[in-house]
Amino acid sequence: MTSPKSMTRDGKHMARNARTALATASDSNEMLTASSDVIAARMEIMARAMADPLRADVTELSLMGTEKLEALSASAASVAGNVSTLAASASKSALAEVGHAQRAAAAMSSARTPAGLASAQFTYAVGWWGRAAGQMLTFNTGLLKTQAEALKPLHTAAVANAKRLKR
Repeated sequence: MTSPKSMTRDGKHMARNARTALATASDSNEMLTASSDVIAARMEIMARAMADPLRADVTELSLMGTEKLEALSASAASVAGNVSTLAASASKSALAEVGHAQRAAAAMSSARTPAGLASAQFTYAVGWWGRAAGQMLTFNTGLLKTQAEALKPLHTAAVANAKRLKR
């Protein structure tokens, strides 16, 4: 059975996950708004450069590619690190579950009565359900963290560019 302490901990995790998801959604909206402002401003800069190449804003034109590359590289590095951590956690959980299954199989095979067998099966099933729920919550937390951290460099660049280009 799930203890009140475990339920409280899981409730706090779920509340934190909800706050993280809301903050990421808000940052995504802000990034998309900033991106549209940046695209509009840079389209004007490119149009002026095509109309008068000698007066082109070469600095801004060169930033268009390098800033994207830097932000995307930071985002990709973040995703790679977080996915690696998630994979390691999933592997550790799977290995631990093998141990639980082995102990459950031993308990079931050594049961002296049908009631003992049923009790061993029930104990394993309830334990598995609790472990699976906890692992799901942990994995979802990791996915939300991965999403938030992947968005951060893109958000930072887009918002900074929008502010700078509003001059």
